[in-house]
Amino acid sequence: MSKPTHARPADVQGVSHMAIDATRGITDLVETVHSTILRVPQIFGEPVNIPTSGITGLVYTSIRTITALVGGGIDLVLVPFMQMLRDRPSSPERDATLAALNGVLGDYLQANNNPLAIGMCMRMDGQPVELTKSALAAAAPQASGKILLMAHGLCLTDQHWEHEGHDHGALLAAERGYTPIYLHYNTGLHISSNGRALAEMLATLTDAWPVPVEELAIVAHSMGGLVARSACHYGTLANHAWVQHLHALIFLGTPHHGSELERAGNWLDTLLMSSPYTAAFARLGQIRSAGITDLRYGSLIDEDWADHDRFAHVGDPRQPVPLPAGVACYAIAATTGSIEGDLQDQLPGDGLVPVESALGTHPDPDKDLPLHEQWVGYGMNHLELLHRAEVYAQITQWLGGGINP
Repeated sequence: MSKPTHARPADVQGVSHMAIDATRGITDLVETVHSTILRVPQIFGEPVNIPTSGITGLVYTSIRTITALVGGGIDLVLVPFMQMLRDRPSSPERDATLAALNGVLGDYLQANNNPLAIGMCMRMDGQPVELTKSALAAAAPQASGKILLMAHGLCLTDQHWEHEGHDHGALLAAERGYTPIYLHYNTGLHISSNGRALAEMLATLTDAWPVPVEELAIVAHSMGGLVARSACHYGTLANHAWVQHLHALIFLGTPHHGSELERAGNWLDTLLMSSPYTAAFARLGQIRSAGITDLRYGSLIDEDWADHDRFAHVGDPRQPVPLPAGVACYAIAATTGSIEGDLQDQLPGDGLVPVESALGTHPDPDKDLPLHEQWVGYGMNHLELLHRAEVYAQITQWLGGGINP
């Protein structure tokens, strides 16, 4: 087997494309600020979108032209090397870097066919597995009829489930007879786009599973829980058979009703856009991906964002999406607080997701999620949900079959 590589020629090509686009973007930003200052508009008013002219305009146009030529030259130099190293496996360090990059810029990377964009796949033992009966049988020769899908969150990879020898999926395989398979995906895409893709992939997976499928369980961390809920929605609409196999859905720190951090970012966008002198700088904040802006309220379906400006400051745009019928759904929240007697509405969140959002509770009772059980882990942060022993104990209790949906 080839030695894993930390970098590939395609990575250099992808980074060069990003650098070219960043140079163009900064050029556009500087030109906009320059044009605004030249026209001296009111402090509060409409942004200035008129380009500079004359010698000044020629300078900015020349920068863009030279930048494009440099980018084309880099591509030509790298072409001979890309085929040579194309099939070398990726190192965990490279995977982690790409995952973080895709979380922040994944929609941009995909839209521009950047080679750094992650394609959705299923993994076993850290390697992608083709969803055919023969490939799955080779990857899991002792496969059981109980499939466990592990879905990671924003900016993460399947490797983040393993920490100092602990892996929820591996332990559930040993103790509960599940065969774990790990989802890997571009977390910067819209949650509904990933949800639809996951629904189709689960249909292919269950059709190709090497033994008859008895049940499917999903353990999902953070954004992964929203993607799983979206997949259930689209799988139900498409009448996929895998939905009937779904037995349990366990959410770990999933922001069912959104994240306060993204809502704060939306307020900053609005503040910067309030003056033509700062409007250009709002572009920097608006670099963040569609996946991140979907976390503002926990959007699950296309209708929540289609034909909308995702950076506009509006109220909760979500249409109601119920939990999958006939499935036992559970939620685990984490809090950095340590006193279990604290009132829930006074508990600090896990550093990223509020306790109420993770537990599916909402000030509007009509938006509360009818979960079978909820559990709060004290003295832990968002990422510790991936490997804490007490979290695993709660998961295995729920998957022990004590409660019927």
